[in-house]
Amino acid sequence: MAKDGFPFPRMEEEILKFWRKEGIFERSLKQREGGPRFVFYEGPPTANGRPGVHHVLARVFKDIYLRYRTMRGYYVPRKAGWDCHGLPVELEVEKELGLNSKREIEAYGIARFNARCRESVTRYVKDWEALSERIAFWLDYSSPYWTMDPSFVESCWWALKSIWEQGLLVEDFRVVPYCPRCGTALSDHEVAQGYATVRDPSIYVRFPLQDGDLGGASLLVWTTTPWTLVSNLGVAINPEVTYALVEYGGERLILAEPLVRKVLGEGGEVRAYLEPGELDGRKYNPPFRFFSPGPPAFQVVGAEFVSTEEGTGIVHIAPAFGAEDMAVGREMGLPLVNPVDDEGRFTTEVPPYSGMRVKDADQHIIADLAERGLLLRAETVDHTYPLCWRCSTPLIYQARPSWFIRTTARKDALLRANEEVEWHPEHIKHGRYGDWLRNNVDWAVSRDRYWGTPLPIWRCPEGHDTVVGGRKELEDLAGRNLADIDLHRPAVDEVRFPCPRCGREATRLPQVLDAWFDSGSMPFGQFGYPHRGEEEFRENFPADYICEGIDQTRGWFYSLMAVSTLLFGLSSYRRVVCLGHIVDRQGRKMSKSLGNVVDPWELIETYGSDTLRWYLLTAGSPWTSRRVYREALEEVAKGFLSTLWNTLVFYDLYATASPDAARAEPPPPAERPVLDRWILSRLAGLVAEVTTLTDAFDATAAGRKIEEFVVKDLSNWYVRLSRPRFTPRGKVPADPGAFSTLREVLRTVALLVAPFTPFIAEALWARVGRGEGKDSVHLADWPSPREELRDLGLERGMEEAVEVVSLGRAARASARIKVRQPLSRAWVLGPPERLSALAGLEELVAAELNVKTLVLGGDDLPSEGISSSGEAGLTVALDTRVTPELESEGLARDLVRTAQEVRRKARLAVTDRVILGLEAPEAIRSALQPHLDYVAAECLAEEVKFGAPEEDPLAEGGLQHKLGRIRVWVARPA
Repeated sequence: MAKDGFPFPRMEEEILKFWRKEGIFERSLKQREGGPRFVFYEGPPTANGRPGVHHVLARVFKDIYLRYRTMRGYYVPRKAGWDCHGLPVELEVEKELGLNSKREIEAYGIARFNARCRESVTRYVKDWEALSERIAFWLDYSSPYWTMDPSFVESCWWALKSIWEQGLLVEDFRVVPYCPRCGTALSDHEVAQGYATVRDPSIYVRFPLQDGDLGGASLLVWTTTPWTLVSNLGVAINPEVTYALVEYGGERLILAEPLVRKVLGEGGEVRAYLEPGELDGRKYNPPFRFFSPGPPAFQVVGAEFVSTEEGTGIVHIAPAFGAEDMAVGREMGLPLVNPVDDEGRFTTEVPPYSGMRVKDADQHIIADLAERGLLLRAETVDHTYPLCWRCSTPLIYQARPSWFIRTTARKDALLRANEEVEWHPEHIKHGRYGDWLRNNVDWAVSRDRYWGTPLPIWRCPEGHDTVVGGRKELEDLAGRNLADIDLHRPAVDEVRFPCPRCGREATRLPQVLDAWFDSGSMPFGQFGYPHRGEEEFRENFPADYICEGIDQTRGWFYSLMAVSTLLFGLSSYRRVVCLGHIVDRQGRKMSKSLGNVVDPWELIETYGSDTLRWYLLTAGSPWTSRRVYREALEEVAKGFLSTLWNTLVFYDLYATASPDAARAEPPPPAERPVLDRWILSRLAGLVAEVTTLTDAFDATAAGRKIEEFVVKDLSNWYVRLSRPRFTPRGKVPADPGAFSTLREVLRTVALLVAPFTPFIAEALWARVGRGEGKDSVHLADWPSPREELRDLGLERGMEEAVEVVSLGRAARASARIKVRQPLSRAWVLGPPERLSALAGLEELVAAELNVKTLVLGGDDLPSEGISSSGEAGLTVALDTRVTPELESEGLARDLVRTAQEVRRKARLAVTDRVILGLEAPEAIRSALQPHLDYVAAECLAEEVKFGAPEEDPLAEGGLQHKLGRIRVWVARPA
């Protein structure tokens, strides 16, 4: 680790310069041209705001599989795109301009307003590109698609005309979720993104019956929308439920029998039971008389949707303010009474509340009901209610004219298309997403707004509609050149032409398209198909892979599938990965108001992009919420990445110190020591496992396999146990086989981590792989497992060896004997098959346990001085008796450790030779005498001197032993 923090940010900046200078991304595309194509669709972001850490999540999960497929030999084009239209952009501009209504927008001027919208969506493009480059998300920004481009707009027009020609585009008066703040209807998949818990009134209202035979009883109606009572035209009951006439506080009330106690408690006494037929058709006095529609208004009707789970089992009907209400109203022949304007305010038709927003009028309405004796009880209730997903205004369900795509008519086709898609996680397919398709409703596709793809429908005074499929078609109809006209409002609104059916002048309907229709059209819209780009579209449809947040099951994932199924009869994607959300350390959604937003740039500048990438990819299941906080990244940077980095530093350090050994021809793998053969076998298995998992789009499991190998097998076992082989020891030279093995492992790991951590992979490759003809790891091929190196028996044996060492150390700890103290013997007890797996590894295990002899079996176990530890059928026993000879050897090992610390304190290179000096009592000198050659070899000492230094040493330290204190110093040789 660098003094000023982690080395990764600085290293990554240098690699970015290398990639730019050498055009590595462009070359990675060029060299795969002609290979099998792997098609990816970029879910286009809107660049009217800076990207956050949640955007990094999706971009990392996109990038990893694109890099992987490229290394597997695929040609992977990566066209960037920008989402330009829709409410998010308009709301941002409204905020900037201080506008609060559609009326104010029109006063400001649609042309000026849309010009500001156009500018807004390009404002932070450079920020997005910069972050994408910094996190190594390779995307082609040279010719991105923009959903506001004329060619894209024309593609959307063509798509809508094709849907019209199938009879699937209809104008209808329906109850739709409507945002009074934004002044437009929302589609069901937009509504699904905006639910929240809100507090609303909960009131019980008397509707007096006009019939006298029930003794002046009142129907008891429950509602959480008091404002809809002014438009009441009917009452619905459940035709399968028994109702009760209840005496309560001196009055008679009628409600569903199962709800009597829940609503009225013990104070109500049932006087009679009424079958639904006894109530059906009865007339009542409505709570308000602003409208007088005449019969059949103000009657009781049976309706199966009436529930007895809550309320009173009696529902008031206002056909303009509920889909079920409208259906009942149409059956009864009731009119649509809608005294609410486009801003969600009451009109002059209801004078007491005229100009009030409907929700603001609730309390006034409740007070009026109470004053007139119609209110039985008023409470509040917390319940889930849809808010506008962009401005958080409570939606109103209101009857409005709108254009719909009849997706319900293609429900079976959508379900069939979904069956061909591979979902990750798999349960989304028939669960969250499948349920959405099975309960599909028609898509409300028009919006009463300004900045969007204009609805391409022109209507004449006779009501004849002409749907236009592109600019050329519009030119033919208008009889003039329209090449220079902007296809957005208001310019396109000025284009008029004679109606092809009657000749009267046709004008464009003012609505724009739902921006989700834009994004659903991107597979062909990005190329301008079918007016141009036909070959490009055919080559890139459908996509092999898309990836976004799990909320897009009712957003982009749906619009993509719906549009392509309606147009082409199949889904526009074959495979999709759903991602969870980014939350803070406590699991809360990040927001500016909570002050818990994490700036991705701060994380990158401190820990590096690779650290953030690795954490996002491996910290948990991709489709669960990901907690992002600094300490979590600190752990990754200090753990896996530092381990891998330090292993490279280790190799580099010793290869530089022993260049001849590092470059020498090594023996064949089969002739190398057991540790080499084992790590190469494990490496071959790792390649196979990671390949299988990444093929299956399980980057998390693949990454964890790599981490386990690097930390546990490579660093903690192979490098640690092989360290003496990388430097000369006395007359024993460094081992070329060790260098070759570690180089091969690091080279292969560089390839395996390249899609995960592109920067550190490049740093590894620069040292151990570039000599193979590829000057970047991202131009190299994915490795194939070297099956000839697999030795499953050896791998099983090494697993047993690791377990034996762990148990042996536990036995030492139990006896309070440090690891550096040699012992005479250890026994391994267990089933024969487990002991036989250790055959050939006895010397390695004995060295790790620091015992002179390792015995597999226990016939000659002594009974005294034994410390043992066992688990899962395996036991390791140690002879803990320490002889004087063993004690002196332990002293020598302690001395070596202290001397190495003094060397580090002196900042000596690993190959620097030294004079090792010892000031110690005679007893210690005598004890160390048999081990001086060992000490000299381990410490690279040309000479071991006893006594004080003649001049100031390079560094010194001390060691306390029961025989006395040792002063340890090092000096340079003469």
